[in-house]
Amino acid sequence: MNVKPIPLSQMPLGKPARVAALACSGAERKRLLDLGVVDGTEIHPLYTSPFGNPAAYLVRGAVIALRRDVSDNVLVTYL
Repeated sequence: MNVKPIPLSQMPLGKPARVAALACSGAERKRLLDLGVVDGTEIHPLYTSPFGNPAAYLVRGAVIALRRDVSDNVLVTYL
């Protein structure tokens, strides 16, 4: 079964996912890696701000906030 990854920004709240790839480079990629967003990591969408930007995610026991333009570059699959 081949599951196509979707952007993290499209995941519904409360549905866990697994990071499949990062579609960015440079400083943005380094920041995501520093935050623990690496291939295979489990990530849980928790909250969104009233206008949907930024959103909070649970990653490796820490809550992080990502803007939509950044979370669009994190490709995930449903668990």
